[in-house]
Amino acid sequence: VEQMMQEFFRAAATVLRINDRLLQRFEEQLEGEGVPQPLAEGLLSRRGFLAMPEPDWLVARPDRVLTLFAVWAAHPGLRGLHSETARALAESLPDFPSSDQADDALRARFMALMRGPAAVKTLSRMARLGVLARYLPAFGAVAGRMQYDLFHVYTVDQHTLEVLRNIESLAERTAAQRFAFGPELWSRLRKPELLLLAALFHDIAKGRGGDHSELGAIDAGDFCRAHGMAPSDTALVSWLVGNHLLMSTTAQRQDISDPDVVARFATRVGDREHLDYLYLLTVADIAGTSPKLWNAWKDQLLADLYEATRFALRRGLEHPVFAAERIAETRETARAMLIAQGMAEAEIDRAWQGYPEESFLRYRPEQVAWQTRGVAGLASPRQPLVLARPMDEQRALEVFVYSPDRDGLFAAVTATLDRMGLSVIAARVLNSESGMSLDSFQVLATEQQRTDPAELAVMIEKRLGAILARGSDQVRPSRRALPRLLRHFRVPVRIEFGEQGPERSQLTLVCTDRPGLLAEIAVLFRQHRVRVHDARIATFGERVEDFFLLSDFSDRALSVFTTQTLTQALMACVEGGYPHGKSEPGE
Repeated sequence: VEQMMQEFFRAAATVLRINDRLLQRFEEQLEGEGVPQPLAEGLLSRRGFLAMPEPDWLVARPDRVLTLFAVWAAHPGLRGLHSETARALAESLPDFPSSDQADDALRARFMALMRGPAAVKTLSRMARLGVLARYLPAFGAVAGRMQYDLFHVYTVDQHTLEVLRNIESLAERTAAQRFAFGPELWSRLRKPELLLLAALFHDIAKGRGGDHSELGAIDAGDFCRAHGMAPSDTALVSWLVGNHLLMSTTAQRQDISDPDVVARFATRVGDREHLDYLYLLTVADIAGTSPKLWNAWKDQLLADLYEATRFALRRGLEHPVFAAERIAETRETARAMLIAQGMAEAEIDRAWQGYPEESFLRYRPEQVAWQTRGVAGLASPRQPLVLARPMDEQRALEVFVYSPDRDGLFAAVTATLDRMGLSVIAARVLNSESGMSLDSFQVLATEQQRTDPAELAVMIEKRLGAILARGSDQVRPSRRALPRLLRHFRVPVRIEFGEQGPERSQLTLVCTDRPGLLAEIAVLFRQHRVRVHDARIATFGERVEDFFLLSDFSDRALSVFTTQTLTQALMACVEGGYPHGKSEPGE
């Protein structure tokens, strides 16, 4: 029965393709061919349909098959393939090689399509026209294959395409109504094509016998290596395919309010990048099984597990996978960008002297290149520098502060930003081997700050530059009323101290965000003679999750007395906007 149903679906798909060509041919005969319009690669547009320049254009040229899809993707206004082109494509398929038999040039063309502007639409078109089944015989093997369970309503190939479409929708802001963290995480992905490949392979081994996740992970790894992908990218795609059910089963079958459950899950995930990719694959997979299966409860359940795991990783469980390779890749990409912009290699090396390795792990190549251009232009290696620029998000800016490290620097910078009407939504404090502080901030202009973002960036550079030049650390944050909206959202306060060896203490702070909070906390550190060596600041909606690496002014871990008095001061600070606020003890 299973084989009969699979053959039925395949036959129906073939009939559908032939029917489409036949109806289109009738239309062409009735309305005429029209005046051809030239497109790229010698191809033509005939009445909005993509047409070949000659009837034998595809004969013995498998590379041109992918060229068809590349030109199609580059011209979204095209209505489809011309009937003669579609017929020629079907006739050329027996000679089209599979991925394991293709040459490097053809593989490179396929990966270019995966990285292109319409990757999901292209894969759907390739699947409908039979090209994807030729290039990936394993995908052809699951085409039309029924899934005998209570929740999958699609065949394996159609389910895969639904998952890909769900991933495509993550680029839209409205997707947040369906997937809590979808658009936010999608915009942060290092290489979105890795998620598409994981989705393409996640169920590709169904029906073979054995664990389809494990078998699919092997297929995905072989494919990635054959296509020249970096070992770290190959490992990530294989891991996602092999563990694509991990987050779903953990959220739905275990008690995710249990810290031990979250810790075990976080340990298996390893780092934020794996968590982000896995969350997006999981929600797209569940929502792609049936239109009725995805609901607000499952969305919230997976969002809760994501938040708990993210916190556990940021708190100290995170161990970036392939960190050395990621650092080398960021260095290489940033260097190539700078050379393309006219910088000499010796100039780049001088700017990177003493640069902390973590900079190349935490920042994107484009960010490193931006920072490097500024540092390389300094007259002295210890001259302070402030860079600011608008970000893609509305009213958001990125600020980079490069200065000799000194006590009170963090407090002065955060207080200055606060007085300018800027709210810090993320920050990272790093120190170089040469004693320079490299502080990165993502700030959001408040409603009262109506200056154009480009002009505001210039103002930030001037204001902070003046503070750094005169060495002032007496800037105080402004006092502002708590926004009405935040009065109704409460996050239980969590303040925890832990030792990181004899010289450092780690502070974990979770609370409700409010204007000027970070600046006030920085002032408290200064008042209690506490030195900030590292800071990981993040704001998720109204929730603040901050981690600080601290010491006293003698570079020793904080004493019990200091942690107790600082805890009391922090509690008074974070609860200051809530007259009846209560806190929860740390775990």
